[in-house]
Amino acid sequence: MNNALARRGFLQGSIAVAALAWSPAARSWVGGQPPGPDTIEIPSLDGELVTDAATREQAADDFGHIVHRAPIAVLVPGSVEDIVKMIHFARAHRIKVAGARGIGASHGTNGQAQVEGGVVIDMSALDQIHEIDGDSALVDAGVRWIDLLAQTAPLGKSPPTLTDFIGLSVGGTLSVGGIGGQAFRHGLQVDNVLELEVVTGKGKRVTCSPTEHAELFHAARAGLGQFGIIVRARIKLVDVAPMVRTYTAVYTDLAVLTADQEAAADSGQFDYVEGSAFWAGAGWQYQIELAKYYDPAAPPDDAALLAGLHALPGTQAATDASYFDFANRLAPLLGFLESIGAMALPHPWIDQFVPGSSVVPFVESVLSQITPADTGNGPILIYPFNRSKLTAPFLRVPDEPRIYLLAILRFTVPPIPEVVAAQIAQNRAFFDANTAIGGKLYPIDSVPMSRDDWEAHFEPYWDGFEDAKDRFDPDFVLTPGQGIF
Repeated sequence: MNNALARRGFLQGSIAVAALAWSPAARSWVGGQPPGPDTIEIPSLDGELVTDAATREQAADDFGHIVHRAPIAVLVPGSVEDIVKMIHFARAHRIKVAGARGIGASHGTNGQAQVEGGVVIDMSALDQIHEIDGDSALVDAGVRWIDLLAQTAPLGKSPPTLTDFIGLSVGGTLSVGGIGGQAFRHGLQVDNVLELEVVTGKGKRVTCSPTEHAELFHAARAGLGQFGIIVRARIKLVDVAPMVRTYTAVYTDLAVLTADQEAAADSGQFDYVEGSAFWAGAGWQYQIELAKYYDPAAPPDDAALLAGLHALPGTQAATDASYFDFANRLAPLLGFLESIGAMALPHPWIDQFVPGSSVVPFVESVLSQITPADTGNGPILIYPFNRSKLTAPFLRVPDEPRIYLLAILRFTVPPIPEVVAAQIAQNRAFFDANTAIGGKLYPIDSVPMSRDDWEAHFEPYWDGFEDAKDRFDPDFVLTPGQGIF
């Protein structure tokens, strides 16, 4: 069932619990009966403002399954104008608003897209791909990257950078950054957006780009939803070959792995560079993952491509897949994890940007403090990208030419509060250690952050971040879940 059909069924089933008016005294919605003398009728909507307990409970969750903040309503917009109207209404009546990819499916693990006592906007209701031309695609924010790629890949086109899991939404990843194995060459997803349409915290619908309303454009990219709700985006497209050959090899020395990753990235021969740590019985080992896009008529020269690697002898392997299947390579694993209930476990993730000059001792220190039991056998990613490719000012990274992502993608086993709390405390210790060497957080994580932490995170742009908030969301209507203000 496609999103449009699913949404129509959802709305038809929710008419009995759709809100009709707002009671300022009770600070609650009134539904199922005409507005009374002490209530304020909500604006006419193309979609629905839904208030039943089951929907609100669903919106009080996210991928992390750790923080639960219940909204008082969920807006399922039938149009962008519904979002404009709701933000105007919320601003007038001091109601907080957060936009989420879908109920419970936001790109966050610690309540970032939740809102206690406010309104969650189910952005998956806006899922239209408006146009695809030779160099770009214009899409609604609720479009998933997988759905966009399904249309562009047959044309030999793709967004330059894709997250490893492409089931995320365009608006969701553009609000935080959107990192993947192509970032060393193309930057993050926020570096490959040409234009945005944003509904600000003032309820203004603005089209912005590097040359039009540039301040909003630069604020909204990786702006964590603090200045506006991204409702539409024009995404850059690049030519891609139809096939991908993926190479892997194993290392026992992290310094050798990172040196090979950097050499591969600098060589210009590969289209994708990642790596990971895995437990090998008595300790951690490492795997490099490199990919080359190619046309079947001209397959890669494996020996030439791998000649510079210093991996363990006999561990090199290569696999071929279509470009789309390569981009969607996690689908079978995620399907299996879903089937055994693992996706319902808490996910206290920590993703950090580590200075390249310190990556080896820092990662070795982190890994010396954890075992597979501490991660629930979740993956640990380690890979480089280049600061010179980054263009979004509020995507904060170390002030070095080479930056590494270190992502510990935990599952909590057993899923009990004490274990979750211990993992989050360990996340905070890793965050403090990384901050001390000039590192930054990729803010989708389960790390408790204070106001001072956020100020330090955004330095030297904190004043600009505050100024943008004052300009675009002066009443602090939007996205309180991050806890920044």
